[in-house]
Amino acid sequence: MAHLNPERIFPVTAPTVSPPPSLQPPTRATWLVFGPIFLAAAAVDLITKEIAFSRLGMPGVQPGWPVVPNLLWWETNLNEGALFGLGQGMGWLFVLVSVVALAGIFATVAQLHLATDALLVTALGLISGGILGNLYDRLGLPGLIWHAPLERQGEAVYAVRDWIHFRLDGVIDWPIFNLADSFLVAGAGLLLLLSFLPPAPASVTVSPPESTHD
Repeated sequence: MAHLNPERIFPVTAPTVSPPPSLQPPTRATWLVFGPIFLAAAAVDLITKEIAFSRLGMPGVQPGWPVVPNLLWWETNLNEGALFGLGQGMGWLFVLVSVVALAGIFATVAQLHLATDALLVTALGLISGGILGNLYDRLGLPGLIWHAPLERQGEAVYAVRDWIHFRLDGVIDWPIFNLADSFLVAGAGLLLLLSFLPPAPASVTVSPPESTHD
């Protein structure tokens, strides 16, 4: 009967399970994707608001411009509430919530890995851009002054600038909104989609056997 030489037996090591890429340190690519989406969304929103208010003036100064007859108008409006006019008169609360939300999003992005979290990075970039665009308005940075009603004339405006109006007579009159609102809804839609997708599996690494010599 042949005898086995213990020195000729290769040691077997168990496979090691690596943590999912989303739990590993993020790469620079994560910020290189998130940053441009975030900044582009905010910039597009602020530029379009500036164009709309410079052409149409303050709300009520002139009628809206029909873009699609009986459906879509460019029409200025000032919203002191949240999305779609909710929470009127609570502007400073929304400022606080916006700042906290941005801080939370940045902390989340710092933990993401582009290889498995590209959709999540995109969604958070759109949401962050929308938050920043509306936060800029809530802080009064556009420098607008209330022209009406009479008791508010001359006061600084701390309200979100809206300019897109969908209205179908007898069917729907959608609250006037802006591109920041659109980015927020698009980002939230992506997050909803992600909630139905399966999580990325953990990667398994099998260690090669150690070589031995006589």
